[in-house]
Amino acid sequence: MDSILWSEPGRLNTLESGFLSRSSGVPLDPLSQVLSLLSTRHSFFAGVRAGGAWAVRFPPPAGLKFHAVLQGSCWLSIDGVQGWREVQAGDCYLITRPHAYTLASHPGVAPLDGPAVFATAVNGVLTLGAGDEFFLVGGRFDFSDDVGLLLAGLPPLVLLDRSTPQAEVLQWSLQLLGQELSQPGAGTALVIQNLAHMMLVQFLRLYLASEAPISPGWLSAQADATVRPAVQAIHAHPQRRWTVESLAGFASVSRSTFAQRFKQAMGMAPLEYVLRWRMLLAARELRQADATISSIAERLGYDSDSAFSSAFKRVMSCSPKRYREQQALRHCA
Repeated sequence: MDSILWSEPGRLNTLESGFLSRSSGVPLDPLSQVLSLLSTRHSFFAGVRAGGAWAVRFPPPAGLKFHAVLQGSCWLSIDGVQGWREVQAGDCYLITRPHAYTLASHPGVAPLDGPAVFATAVNGVLTLGAGDEFFLVGGRFDFSDDVGLLLAGLPPLVLLDRSTPQAEVLQWSLQLLGQELSQPGAGTALVIQNLAHMMLVQFLRLYLASEAPISPGWLSAQADATVRPAVQAIHAHPQRRWTVESLAGFASVSRSTFAQRFKQAMGMAPLEYVLRWRMLLAARELRQADATISSIAERLGYDSDSAFSSAFKRVMSCSPKRYREQQALRHCA
């Protein structure tokens, strides 16, 4: 479902004198901090209305896909995920990997080519088959950054079933999103974009609270009461000269226990995470601010530009100067 209804650059954050905004007066929590680094380069929103027998296959998405079924039901198949899964009105799901997928009224229906049939969409809503039995809305978020930090712990398909209390929280937003798609009016593009971003944040926070299995990664670390305080400390003060021992103090456990627990939850050692977090902050500054490389290095606790540049290149595979030039060219393209 990659046809474009609206394609607008989106941002989940603003910058101030610090690395992360607190313009609302409320300190950013870790989930907000991570999402603030993942600015959406483009957002695509569309709908599928269908009836009778139908099926459509879509190529691997370039970004993160979010779908919500508002009416009826359909069957979903994702390459790399065994079997078909029925999704019904009220169900929401994320496709977190670049895997091709198929939506169908029944598994046995021969699918049409998604990009080709979406050329017939009206106001971003594709009509398939006969009748008005099924309605799905969804979007794709193309991030400017590597989303591995956030998504590493998620499976290829993340489903919030309609019967769970978590899914019920999204129903108001889902209905409003469907109304805006069905009856676009003044300001619809902005309403849909902001609704979709809100729903993505809500979906992730609900999944985090659902006690669903999470593989090692950032979300797993946030679910670990021992590791989470240390991550919060790193986020609050990235410029500090952190040691494993000082971080273990936030967890109230020994250095060895903390190091083992952190790696099990995050999938990397504590100081490796410190380095990666700093470089993600630096990359954001290089993209969106006019700050000099020296000032960024100093604010992140580096004594010299060369030390900062070496660290940045280790994580981002290019120098800070080259990274800024590449991002400027991408912005102008």
